[in-house]
Formats: sequence, structure tokens, C-alpha cells
Amino acid sequence: MRVHWTNTAPEHLEAIHDYIARDSTTYARQLVHRLTRKSQQIVNFPFSGRKVPKYDSDRTREVIEFPYRIIYFIKSDRIDVLAVIHGARDILQTPEECD
Repeated sequence: MRVHWTNTAPEHLEAIHDYIARDSTTYARQLVHRLTRKSQQIVNFPFSGRKVPKYDSDRTREVIEFPYRIIYFIKSDRIDVLAVIHGARDILQTPEECD
């Protein structure tokens, strides 16, 4: 099994990095490293993450690397990382609700 980052997940990491790098490039790099390392850990135990509360799917899971959530979907041959979002953010929120 392997981890596959979907198109949006690396964009999320980049946005997180860029936001934090305004204050500290060192901390931004460290955080992105922790997030990517955490995503690799789920390869060995894909069902160790909790079910995403707002989805009724046993295969949609998340692990926490505080304060971020790494949301992933388990397939037979790989794990798709769908998103990396701040823990306070509602993943089902539409863009209009964010304004």
C-alpha cells in the first residue's frame, strides 16, 4: 500500500506553509514535515485514524497533527490524502459560508 496525495492536498500544504512562513520559515518547514510524515504513518495502519464525523463512510478517515486534520480515503491498493485542513474548519462548509 502507498500514500497518494490528490491534487488539492499539496495545495493545502503549500498554503499552510506560506501562511506560517510569514512569521517563521523554519516553523513552516517543520510543520509541513510533520504533516507529511504523519501521512506516511497511516500506510501501516490505515484504519487507525478515526472516521470523519460528518461522513458516513468507514473508508474516509482522519489523523490529527495538531492543529491540522489529514483527511484520507482508503482504497484497496493505496490511501488517497484528500485534504489537510485546520481543525477548526468545517470540511462540508461551502465557500459562501466561509465569507
